[in-house]
Amino acid sequence: MELLPRSPGEFGSARYWDRFFRQRGQRPFEWYGAFPELCPVLLKYVRPRDKVLVVGCGNSELSEQMYDTGMCEDIVNIDISDAVIRQMQERSASKRPKMSYLQMDMLHMDFPDAHFQVALDKGTLDAVLTDDEEVTLSKVDRMFAEISRVLQVGGRYLCVSLAQAHVLKKAVEYFSQEGWVVRVHEVATSGDKQQFVLPVFVYVMTKFRKIPGSALQILEMCPEEQDKPLRLESTERLVEAVKDRQHYALLCSQLSKAPCGEQLSLDLCDKASGRPRYTLHVVDSPAVKPSRDNRFAIFIIPQGRETEWLFGTEEGRRQLAASAGFGRLVTVALHREQRYEGMASIQAELSGKVMELAPPGLPARQQVPFLSVGGDIGVRTVWHCDTSPLSGEFVVEDVKGDDACYFRRLVFLSNRNVVQSEARLLAPAPPPGQKKRRKDKKKPGPAEPPMAIDKSYLCCEHHKAMVAGLCLLGSSDPLPGTPIAVLVVGLGGGSLPLFVHDYFPQAHVAVVEIDPSMLEVATRWFGFSQGDRMQVHIADGLDHVAKLAAEATAQYDAIMFDVDSKDLTVGMSCPPPAFVEKPFLEKVKTILKPEGTRWALVVVPLQVPGLGWLVSD
Repeated sequence: MELLPRSPGEFGSARYWDRFFRQRGQRPFEWYGAFPELCPVLLKYVRPRDKVLVVGCGNSELSEQMYDTGMCEDIVNIDISDAVIRQMQERSASKRPKMSYLQMDMLHMDFPDAHFQVALDKGTLDAVLTDDEEVTLSKVDRMFAEISRVLQVGGRYLCVSLAQAHVLKKAVEYFSQEGWVVRVHEVATSGDKQQFVLPVFVYVMTKFRKIPGSALQILEMCPEEQDKPLRLESTERLVEAVKDRQHYALLCSQLSKAPCGEQLSLDLCDKASGRPRYTLHVVDSPAVKPSRDNRFAIFIIPQGRETEWLFGTEEGRRQLAASAGFGRLVTVALHREQRYEGMASIQAELSGKVMELAPPGLPARQQVPFLSVGGDIGVRTVWHCDTSPLSGEFVVEDVKGDDACYFRRLVFLSNRNVVQSEARLLAPAPPPGQKKRRKDKKKPGPAEPPMAIDKSYLCCEHHKAMVAGLCLLGSSDPLPGTPIAVLVVGLGGGSLPLFVHDYFPQAHVAVVEIDPSMLEVATRWFGFSQGDRMQVHIADGLDHVAKLAAEATAQYDAIMFDVDSKDLTVGMSCPPPAFVEKPFLEKVKTILKPEGTRWALVVVPLQVPGLGWLVSD
């Protein structure tokens, strides 16, 4: 504890560092980042003939290892501590004649301008930039200015850092404003990851002549698992990308030490686009007695089934893990914007990354099983993507469900875990004279025409409840065949009004839909059509009911509400509050015939898909 400074300001004091190195003795002190881990990054930017300046060298072995491996020999090491410089001179004088150690303040260096091709800093910036005080920032500005002065155009400033947000932001803003190219590498770690949790980064700032009046910034990030850099648009975005890597490292560290009490989730993004490619949930089952073969498994959720209760809810995933019989199960959801070749390619792509989420005690070479339903990754065909001013981005897609049935879905991308509308598809009939094959394994391709809609099937449980109520209304009618007037608020894919139209011949259906894009979607993709007994009004449901109520004429035998608030903060699929408030319900009562019945979809919790309430009047 005697080696620790009394205050952060002592990190810039020569007296503190003299005392530090005298008490520590000859033992090398490495802040972080061993040479074998840093070497792949250093080799990209340090050439054998480069003249290299190491600022704040301390008694680190980094320069010696660079020299001894032949990476570079013309290395000048400087430090503010005279004690450590004398130590290092004694240690290397006879072994490394081309390398020198000088006692010097990096804020006031004696070197001429453009004297070096590389400036290397391992932990020095982190030690100096301890706070956001004006004195500290002024000192850092002088440090950066001196490094800039002694580097040639095309020279590289390599800064090894833990990348605290304020440190990274300061470095990136300073050098990018000077017209330098800034690239941040994450260092690939090896060995015992429990020893040091936070990842190490190397900032690579390449000096270019500043172009007057130019605001161009080139900012890039190189994660440890890929060589190709990702171009980022702003300093803030670069800082956020580094934070994501740090949070992931902390997450992996926590998972490697003990079971997690709550389910953890993370997105793995596509290298090229930066968009989410896989969504992972880590589920621990304490009740499972661990053995060699049931510690850890990966479950690939078939495409299009990620919204099902078993895969899309915490309780469902917990049941899945317990049923599978593994102590830790990682579920993997596939994203519709991405392409996947098959189970084998997904396994090859994920094997290295998911092992970072392994439970404590798992042997390093333990084979981890990849599981799925039926052994495949499912089928998803996206037929239509569009954007509506009212509903935002949405897609129409076909997915394969249980028993080889296919379903067409409308999904609003603002809430990917909720299927807005769903319809079952009919298998195409075989040509005349051709027998229908019992099992057709051919998957529908994008070029094939879509299958027909099965209008007899109601996918939503709350739709079934509404239709059941409508049956009760018909049974009380003394004159069978008497027309029934039905108002449906909310069209979606149109399955509910279609079913009422086709299976209640006496029903005359009026549908109110606020978004004209949904009428187009229902007509083109879900088999919806208007006619003598089916009319659609493009209007706000609240306004339409209010307008009818103002006419004071009872018009409808039944009113069905099938609307969603689209408010993600609610955490469930349900109508906007205005649809269940008393003043509005009074208006609804006004337009119902005296013997009529009212249905309302009140609440549909996400954790229990299909649960609906039937409200009768």
